[in-house]
Amino acid sequence: MQASQIDIVSFSPDHIDGAFALSQQAQWPHRKEDWAFVLSLSKGFVALEGDRVVGTAMATLYGQTCVTINMVIVDEAMRGRGLGRQLMNAALKASEGRECRLVATRDGLPLYEKLGFVAGGEVIQHQGFVQKQGLDTSAVTWAEQDVLEDLAALDTTAFGADRRNLLRMLAQTGKFAVLRDAGTITGFIALRPFGRGEVAGPVVAANQADAKALLSFAFAAAGAFLRVDSTVATGLGPWLTQHGLMHVGGGVPMRRVAAQADTPETASVKTYVLASQALG
Repeated sequence: MQASQIDIVSFSPDHIDGAFALSQQAQWPHRKEDWAFVLSLSKGFVALEGDRVVGTAMATLYGQTCVTINMVIVDEAMRGRGLGRQLMNAALKASEGRECRLVATRDGLPLYEKLGFVAGGEVIQHQGFVQKQGLDTSAVTWAEQDVLEDLAALDTTAFGADRRNLLRMLAQTGKFAVLRDAGTITGFIALRPFGRGEVAGPVVAANQADAKALLSFAFAAAGAFLRVDSTVATGLGPWLTQHGLMHVGGGVPMRRVAAQADTPETASVKTYVLASQALG
């Protein structure tokens, strides 16, 4: 069967079982609940061969200015037929002129470059069983219910786009912890179930020391298995390894900037840990 006989349709909850099967084939850690989490924030697309899901892509919209393209996967038996490009074109069309971001595998780089994405930096994935000895968590506390707007303001400064939709979902499925200076929230971290255990992120902080304080709190609170997606530029990699989270891979952050995108070059806080590679 040729790629032209494949239908590209909107991703609905009915397609999650098929998408989950694809992610298992690719040895991704995502549960069905993790697919549903991303879908709740996104305009998604699936490639169907009859009723069978053979490809997926998501466009997660943040405010009016930014989108992350994620969960791009094609059945290994269907690769080389242009499905990846068709799915990406659908996701880009749904992005409605926003700045587009993604984290690419090395295999995906050539396609994304042809679509106008430019690489910059390196995302590093750390995971494992946290070594909890010697953690100082005294400066960090669990967040109250009414601080979402404060967290959204910090996150917008760090990320360069409004992600209130993501933060609301993180509050529903996980919990936040915050760092304060004279009563003012200066940084935060989210901790939620994901894959084999939990994922910590995003971490938004003013400096590396504050990021480590927030991560230490999450380490002490986390269950058996934890994942953290950071970047080489943060310098957190060696410290994460010291605490039992091994470097197991990562990807290449890429951007496709719309003409009207206006991302600040400097900010009082920055993102030290991603919500995930999919969500930025």
